[in-house]
Amino acid sequence: MKIIMNMIMRKKGMNIMINSLYDKFKSWSSTGSIWIISDTHFEDPDCKLMDKNWISPQEHINIIKNKCHKTDTLIHLGDVGNPEWLNQIKSYKVLIMGNHDESASRFKDYFDEIYKGPLFISEKILLSHEPIIEPRLWLNIHGHNHSGYMLKTGELNLASNVANYEPLNLKKIIELGILKQIDGVHRATIDDASKRKKEK
Repeated sequence: MKIIMNMIMRKKGMNIMINSLYDKFKSWSSTGSIWIISDTHFEDPDCKLMDKNWISPQEHINIIKNKCHKTDTLIHLGDVGNPEWLNQIKSYKVLIMGNHDESASRFKDYFDEIYKGPLFISEKILLSHEPIIEPRLWLNIHGHNHSGYMLKTGELNLASNVANYEPLNLKKIIELGILKQIDGVHRATIDDASKRKKEK
């Protein structure tokens, strides 16, 4: 598992549309890569309580800028902190609000799209701030959990300190085959209906 995560972290994004996304979200990859990060907590004084090695906002922004460029899309899975830091990121920006993101109006000048709750972007990919665990039905890419695992069946935790403060490339995540472990909501529904029919 650690080898797979290292591959995701190291490889550069490819500027090819992700056709498996629902139509509404395909445009996120039409001009570049899709990068995902969570829990930046810019200027949050409690960061050092979560992780004594928490980096400064400017260090964090520099890491993001090194990966995510003007033609890319950056998806932030919530708990932004001071959104003014995001002015340095010139990409298209999407926010899935977190428990510390008190109102959408605070972020409207910093994000191109804002969602207040979990978001399915394809049949098998669910973006959320907090984990919504159902390993059989979807890959839940989330943040919120600042300790422990980064990847386990059905979950990818991208809280900044867990993900080494780097955004991950969605296309690379898909290309590594992580979704092959997931049945998907539609497949599970069909399988469950077939099982009930046989039991009758």
